[in-house]
Amino acid sequence: MAVTVNCDMGESFGLWRMGDDAALMPLIDIANVACGFHASDFNHMRATVRLAKQHGVKVGAHPSLPDLQGFGRREMKIGREEMANALIYQIGALAGFLKAEGMELNHIKPHGSLFGMAGRQEEIAHAICDAADVFPVPILGMVGTLHETVYPARGHRLIAEFYGDLDYRPDGSLIVTREHDAKDPAEMASRVRRAITEGKGLATDGSLFPTRCESVCVHSDTPNAVDIASAVRATVKSLS
Repeated sequence: MAVTVNCDMGESFGLWRMGDDAALMPLIDIANVACGFHASDFNHMRATVRLAKQHGVKVGAHPSLPDLQGFGRREMKIGREEMANALIYQIGALAGFLKAEGMELNHIKPHGSLFGMAGRQEEIAHAICDAADVFPVPILGMVGTLHETVYPARGHRLIAEFYGDLDYRPDGSLIVTREHDAKDPAEMASRVRRAITEGKGLATDGSLFPTRCESVCVHSDTPNAVDIASAVRATVKSLS
């Protein structure tokens, strides 16, 4: 399977602008579109779907914890049923805009702290699957976590994701910060190449950890996201 480039995007809200989606969209294969709980609103959701359609980019839902103030990057205590309901609500909204544009939902990718919680907490991982039972599409996630065990066990396909603009701990876990710093595009591209060709990721202490990469993620809110996406895209294409 060819490795894809994906991007967390559509994260503007009202008059506030976040990320250069217009410049990023031509560089990616699939878009993870914010669904209103950590960012975005109905106008930006539809605009992002239309932009993706214009560039032939497939669209998936990027649902979050209900944390607009914290951009979905703060953990919270929430039960399985409530979390599943929040996910169905968000994914359903995006599915409506996709239908309006003659497009189909391509995948689900939990956002921010929800993504991390689903990798460690079985109830949250199952809540993701409960929503995917309603919207049966693949789920983006990380190997070496509950994503890799719970999702397939529930009958859902996992698309193994590697992050092209975040740092990793020696145990292979992601270092998620509230705000993302600029990264060296060449270094990020080198890490992506290693992940794809060797199945290894580089940790902050210089050690390597096992990984698998079916899709590379870049974040639209990284300051030099377009430069990183360009470098990652070139690397992925060179290996295809």
